[in-house]
Amino acid sequence: MERHELMRLLAGDDEASKAALAALVDGADYVVWEGVGLSSEDYARGYESRRRSFQRRGIELLGWERAVQLLRERTQPIRTGKITAVDSSWSYQLFLTEDGSELVACIGGRRPERRAPQ
Repeated sequence: MERHELMRLLAGDDEASKAALAALVDGADYVVWEGVGLSSEDYARGYESRRRSFQRRGIELLGWERAVQLLRERTQPIRTGKITAVDSSWSYQLFLTEDGSELVACIGGRRPERRAPQ
């Protein structure tokens, strides 16, 4: 998928999509995988579990609850992609329709800052 196409898909009003779009504008790396992965319900279950795990570890999250809800509402297969900020501080998981023509949901997670050894 071309960068400009992905930027068009991310032109939504939710916080995670806005942040992912800003990362793309700043030159972030991205990939949209061919074909479909799991069912939307499988992704919803998996990312709900990851959300709880990441929160326990103090990882800052964007859009996870909304994304899980949107994935649960779908029955069609999901295509996925990923955006990684230039400084790798944030990454965004994209959930697209099977043909890649629409964004279903977007989530973001900030990599925890590494503490210097004492």
